[in-house]
Amino acid sequence: MIREGRVRLNGKVVSELGTRADAAKDRITVDGRPVLPVEPRYFAYHKPVGVVSTMSDPEGRPSIGDVIRAGRQQLFPVGRLDFESSGLVLLTNDGDLAQRLTHPRYGVPKVYRVKVRGRPGERALARLARGVRLDDGKTQPADVLVEAELDRKTRLVITLHEGRHRQIRRMCETVGYPVDRLSRVSIGPLKLGRLPAGHIRELDLAEIEALLQIVNRPIATKAPAPGGVRWTSSARQNKPRATSHKRQKRQA
Repeated sequence: MIREGRVRLNGKVVSELGTRADAAKDRITVDGRPVLPVEPRYFAYHKPVGVVSTMSDPEGRPSIGDVIRAGRQQLFPVGRLDFESSGLVLLTNDGDLAQRLTHPRYGVPKVYRVKVRGRPGERALARLARGVRLDDGKTQPADVLVEAELDRKTRLVITLHEGRHRQIRRMCETVGYPVDRLSRVSIGPLKLGRLPAGHIRELDLAEIEALLQIVNRPIATKAPAPGGVRWTSSARQNKPRATSHKRQKRQA
């Protein structure tokens, strides 16, 4: 709409993408009609395996957009999880928070539970922690914890402070231990918890404030309505998995 010259800010045509405005003070119009400020909303979604982390998919696969439209909410996903991965996705209409959560400047930690093939030794684990050289550059240092050593596989807990396309899968494959299963369990202070796969819940005020604090944004948020909002997607559901980070050994 901006490229087509349809957007005006205080009477002037907006020509530059990314132009900032304060919806509470500035007059913003599209095709001459005023754009009214919307109440910010924040939801946690447990994306199952087999759902695309975009608003639509040209191949016709289930997408997060399908889930959002089913709930009749004006939201968008913050960041992505690949098709084969599951876990926590933040859905919101707060564009400023979304930008801060994904910007490298803030280094918001994201925690993943990862099952890899084989038993990585100290050298491979140290490489993951120091940074792995990929085709798009060396990764930043990461926190790596061995959660459980199985018969032929290993569960790891990996904390990243950046977000690249299929980053953990590429890192693990580079050090010789391909990923079998991957799930994101937290984004900064926001936890997946026991939210079942395919389900959505609205964040409470404490969770919203914690997200705003981690990206150094002033807190001026009203509490969600009592009881919040929940709905379930039609996407395939998986059973929720435990999120214990204790080291343990057992047979697969």
